[in-house]
Amino acid sequence: MDGQLCTESWVDQVAVVTASGDLDMLTAPQLREAIAAALAKNPTGLVVDLTPVEFLGSAGMQVLMETHNQTDGTETRFAVVAEGPATSRPLKITGIADVIGLFSSLDAALENLSA
Repeated sequence: MDGQLCTESWVDQVAVVTASGDLDMLTAPQLREAIAAALAKNPTGLVVDLTPVEFLGSAGMQVLMETHNQTDGTETRFAVVAEGPATSRPLKITGIADVIGLFSSLDAALENLSA
């Protein structure tokens, strides 16, 4: 079993939480904690980068929706970076991509949040 790792980095006032490996019911709590830690620092934007994720399960998608609901109506803008069949496809199939800002690269997400 692959362990999932979340890292936090910053680009100006935007927090970037990058997840890697499998994002499933065992590892989604790690992502939830990493997002909560980043949001506690009051960023102007939050990007969850799923580029290195190899599997995105429903628990991971639930964390993304919770984050969307948590940031909706606040000053913190939220975006997700997902490219490829493992991440962007399930987000599009489930309709989550219609609700949250989905970008194919971190640069595109950062550009959108700073606009």
